[in-house]
Amino acid sequence: MKSIADINAIKERMQKVLGTREGQTENNIRIVVGMATCGIAAGARPVLNAFLEEAAKRNLKNVKVTQAGCLGMCKYEPMAQVYIPGKEVVTYVRLDEQAAKQIIVDHIVNGSVVTKYTLDIE
Repeated sequence: MKSIADINAIKERMQKVLGTREGQTENNIRIVVGMATCGIAAGARPVLNAFLEEAAKRNLKNVKVTQAGCLGMCKYEPMAQVYIPGKEVVTYVRLDEQAAKQIIVDHIVNGSVVTKYTLDIE
């Protein structure tokens, strides 16, 4: 790196690769997986990988899978939140790889929240 232009070029390249929040458009769907220590210990890494693989397998260009730290409810890890423009955020809890794949198919592709992985607060 020799200049600010070099740094900006690296930033732009990485935003395209990682799908960071800054690089998103209003039509993008975000899936955020909790990857704090509690999430990783509970199995969040395979869940993150399953989301990434299923989205890639289905060629979902408008879906960005990202990581966050603690989502605030450690006892429900692994967790993920789905952000779809114009809709309420959906928080999924106690996930595994199969659940991640089902969320991609049912919620992201077909628009139906997978309620068996959401909190029942009623």
